[in-house]
Amino acid sequence: MQQLCQYLVAEYDGEASAVWADAATGSEPLERLTALPGFGTQKAQIFPALLGKQFGVRPTGRREAAGPYGEAGSHRSVADITGPDSLAAVRARKQQAKAAARAAGRTR
Repeated sequence: MQQLCQYLVAEYDGEASAVWADAATGSEPLERLTALPGFGTQKAQIFPALLGKQFGVRPTGRREAAGPYGEAGSHRSVADITGPDSLAAVRARKQQAKAAARAAGRTR
């Protein structure tokens, strides 16, 4: 967390929203997000999906940059959580994915 905050101060004058606020395309914030300490590809893709679905930040190419997390009604991540029902759906999907991964690991 400290590294992330230090990076935001050094690169964006401490203004976290600057990571996405002036982006003209969806790939720009994705590139900026993957440069953040602690942000891998998956977290970086979830973030533009969250911005688009929950906050209306939708530069051209945002859905493509978000990968599968940008799909409407996917219930894949925090980007899809708007209340108790969607939280339950996201949790159920994650549990199914973990179970499938475990099963695939056992059959190899």
